[in-house]
Parts: sequence; structure tokens; C-alpha cells
Amino acid sequence: MSHADDALTPPAGAPAAPLLQVRGLQKSFGDNRVLDGVDLEVRRGEVLVLIGPSGSGKTTVLRSLNGLETPEAGVVQFDGGPTIDFAAKPTKGDRSALRDRSAMVFQHHNLFPHLTVLQNVIEGPVHAHGVLRIDAVARAEALLDRVGLAEKRDAYPFELSGGQQQRVGIVRALALKPDLLLFDEPTSALDPELVGEVLKVLRGLADEGWTMVIVTHELGFAREVADEVLFFDEGVIVERGVPAELFTAPKKERTRRFLDRLLRPLD
Repeated sequence: MSHADDALTPPAGAPAAPLLQVRGLQKSFGDNRVLDGVDLEVRRGEVLVLIGPSGSGKTTVLRSLNGLETPEAGVVQFDGGPTIDFAAKPTKGDRSALRDRSAMVFQHHNLFPHLTVLQNVIEGPVHAHGVLRIDAVARAEALLDRVGLAEKRDAYPFELSGGQQQRVGIVRALALKPDLLLFDEPTSALDPELVGEVLKVLRGLADEGWTMVIVTHELGFAREVADEVLFFDEGVIVERGVPAELFTAPKKERTRRFLDRLLRPLD
């Protein structure tokens, strides 16, 4: 298999093996408790979708898994390491270890405006992971072709649509060859007509077996791709289940009220 082909392939692992275990995450901002003892598990090849109202703690979970947020307590354990106990005051190296296993795609694309598309994609592999430039370029070109942006390799972010920029953000994450992909509302900043092109890429990644945790308000998309859905409210997981059950017959009244507001128009 060539380096380019390897770039398109999810990291290997037993299909049902637990990749990530999270226990007891707690996080406050001042007097506001945004995570109050969150437990979750992600298995290899699984798509876990987090839903819930704004401010319920979903994004804070993602940022904690990627070392961008430091909870006051809780344990994050990746299969084969690292294991981070946040109560023990994790170091900068601990947080970097989390980023070695996961890559995050943000709500706003966060591309470097002074770099071309290709330069944006190879920046992390070359400078953070020590990948040879020739290999990083081959991988980047294969991934850009994968998402329909091969001809934009030398363009700058300001020359791209919002949907194209977000697809570059996805490619940038994939180029790091992470075990876990994290998506924080990847379509919420896009014009409605551009949402579909990004969701198409995410569906393709799910079909290919990438392990993903996705925060989204696109409930129709969540119902289609998720293996498990977690409903968050006020810093806790109120309910979890497979989409066919949670979306059609939620057990908790709080879940039912949330879905009544957002899901019913899709029916």
C-alpha cells in the first residue's frame, strides 16, 4: 500500500475493541458546573453523536478529549495509552499525548490564512509529527482528492467557500492519521446550501470505519450515521441509546422535550 493509500485508511484495530474510556469528567467555569461526572466509551470504528441544548457540556467533552480543556477531575484512557487523571494535574506532555491520538475539527475552520490549502494540511504532520515533507504532500494530495478539492491545493483560505474551508479542516485532521476524530458542530457555521457537502464527507468517513465523536444539531444526520447517541443537558448525560430507539421512543422527559423542539419538523 502506498503512503497516499494509507492516508485514506482508518488506523487498524479490532473492530469492537474499546478505543477510549472516560470516567467521571468534571469541569466548572467559575460557579457554572459544565460537566458533572460524565462517563462514556468509544469503540473502534464507532460513531458516537452528542446532542443537547447549547451550554450542556458537549463541546467541553470534546475539548477535554483533545487536551484543549483541563477538567478538575476525571480519567481519560486510550487503548495503549495515554491514561490521563485530571485530578493529578496533567502536564503539557499529557495534553500533547491526547492530541497524538485524536484530531479535532472545529465549528469555525481555523485555517491559517497566510498558508495555502496544501500548506495548511501538511503543517501538522511535518512540524508536529516529524513526517517527511514528500510523504506529507503525497498524503495531503490523496486526501484533498478524496473530498473533491484536488484542484484547490494552491488556493488560500479566503479563496474558498465556507464548505470548502470546512472540508480542508477535515482533511487537515485526517492527515494526522488520528485514532479518533472529533467534530464540534462542523456544519453550524455554514450557509444552508453548503451543509450537504460537508455531511457527505462525514458519511463517507463513517462508511470507511473511522472512529468519530460528533457534536451536532443535525439530528437527521445523527439518526443516519450514529452507532450511539448521547443526550446532554446541564453537564450530565441524561439518556443514551441507539438512534432508532432514542429518537423515536426516548425514555426521559427532558430528552422528549428537546426532540419535540428539534426533530419533529424532520418527520
